[in-house]
Amino acid sequence: MRIPRLALMAGALAGVLFAGTAHAATSSAPSYKPVLTKNKLYKTGKLGVTACEEPEVTSGTVDEAKIYFEAVMECLDKAWSPVVKKAGYRFSRPKLTVLTKVGEKMGPCGRFPAGAQAVYCPQVRSIYFLLSDNVVEEPSDLALMQVLAHEYGHHIQQLTGIMKAADVAILKNRSESRALEALRRTELQAQCLSASFVGRVWNSLGRPDTDWTILLKGSHNPVASLGVRNSGDETHASQASNKYWLERGFKAQSADVCNTWTAPSRRVY
Repeated sequence: MRIPRLALMAGALAGVLFAGTAHAATSSAPSYKPVLTKNKLYKTGKLGVTACEEPEVTSGTVDEAKIYFEAVMECLDKAWSPVVKKAGYRFSRPKLTVLTKVGEKMGPCGRFPAGAQAVYCPQVRSIYFLLSDNVVEEPSDLALMQVLAHEYGHHIQQLTGIMKAADVAILKNRSESRALEALRRTELQAQCLSASFVGRVWNSLGRPDTDWTILLKGSHNPVASLGVRNSGDETHASQASNKYWLERGFKAQSADVCNTWTAPSRRVY
C-alpha cells in the first residue's frame, strides 16, 4: 500500500477510492504516458543480487523486527540500486520506520491507516511498517519480507518517475472507474516488483516452497488483510490479479515483466 499525494487522499478523489465504483467494462488498456508504458526500468534484466541472509525471527518484538528489516533492506538496496542506475535514474534508499499501533504519525502523510500492514510515503520517501499482532504471532511469515519488498517497490516507482505519472493519471482522470484502475495498476506493479525480489533471492532463503504457495493463496497475503475480494477490489485489485502479478515477478526475477500499464484491464480488475 502507498499513500498517494495528499490531494489524492484528502481531496476530491478520496471518496472515489473507497466508494465501490463499478469497474470499466473494456478489456484493453487505457492510454498512459510513456514514462508508465515504456519506462527503461522494463529493460534492465534480472535484479542485482542472488542471495539474502534472512535473520531468524522468533519472538516478533520490535527490536527483533528492526534487525530483520534492516537486513532485508540491505538486500533490497543491493538488488535495486544497479537496476535503477541502469535505467538511467539516480538511486537512493528509502527510510524505514517501525510502528506499533494504528494512528501513529507518518510525517506529511498523516496517520497510519487502519487495515494496512505497511505504507509508503512518497513525500519523504519513507516506508512505515506496522508491527501488528498478527506479525508478532507469526513472525516467520514470508509476508514480513514480501510486504516490505512491496513498499520498496513503491519507492522504485518514485525513483523512476512512475509514481508521479500514476498520480496524474489517477487525479486528472474524469472517469472514476479509470482512476481506480490506474490506482490498481500502481499497486499490482508494486506486487510484481516485490515478487521479482523474492524470486531472485529465493534459493538463498532456505524456505520450503509451501511458504510461497501459502502467500499466493492469500491466507498470508497482505492484500487479503485490506479486504480484497475474489471478485475484485477497487484500490488493490482481486486476489486473482494479485496472484497473477506475483507469479510473473517471482518467475522472471526482473522488473521487465512488471509493466502493468500496458496490460489489458482484465489483468488488473
